[in-house]
Parts: sequence; C-alpha cells; structure tokens
Amino acid sequence: MPFRVLAARLPERLATGGFILHSGLQKWGGDAETAAGIHGMAVGAYPFLAKLQPTHFLRLLAATEIATGAALLVPFVPRALAGAALTAFSAGLVGLYLRTPALHEPGSVWPTPAGIGVSKDVFMLGIGASLVLDGVLPGKVR
Repeated sequence: MPFRVLAARLPERLATGGFILHSGLQKWGGDAETAAGIHGMAVGAYPFLAKLQPTHFLRLLAATEIATGAALLVPFVPRALAGAALTAFSAGLVGLYLRTPALHEPGSVWPTPAGIGVSKDVFMLGIGASLVLDGVLPGKVR
C-alpha cells in the first residue's frame, strides 16, 4: 500500500487515537468514586450495565478505550478494522448522549451546556465511519 494512502488518514487516526488512549489510561487507575460516577451515568442510558460493579465497569471501559486508541495509532491495523472499533465505541457514546435528557435540549438533538462535551463524540462516529468506508470501498483515497 503506498505511503500516500496511509498518510491520508494519519492525522485523524493520531488525533482520535491519542485522545481515546489517554482517556483510557486515565480511567485505568480510577478510584471507587470515579467509577461510581461514570458507572451511574452509563446505567442511566444503558440499564443492563447495572449488573456490573462500578469498579469492574470502569476497568472494562478503560480497556476498551486503550484498545480502540491503540488500534487507531498503530499504522498496520487496517483502516476498516480501526474504524469499526471507533464506530462501535463512539456509537455507544452518542447513544449515551441521546438517552440522557440532561445532555440535550428537550425534543432536540442540540446539546445543553452540560452536554457539549459528550455531543462532540459525533465527530468520532463520523471519523470511524469514514475509516470503515475508506477501508472497504474500492478506489483511491483523495
């Protein structure tokens, strides 16, 4: 594969992968209070997560972020695979945003001030989908 093709997606992979990897590494050593807060928000959107202990949930989330970030940062991981991981991860975050009423205006997808940070995860969803499409569709990257 020519370097030009690999380099075309390098900026988005580095920026997104670095951000997600850093987030996962910070969560990895999270305390019980941090775990309870993150778990509580996740359970509000996805009630089935209540079955997990908060500290176990935080470790699983951290591991998912670390693996997703690393897949984006390592250039030999195919675009479609890295994009699929990012798409799945960010779809969960966008779902959390949409299922948490305090994060968006009533009857709207537009964020409240509290939801701006989470609403931006839609960009990661777009990047992930672009990587998947770029990896599976025939033709050159332009």
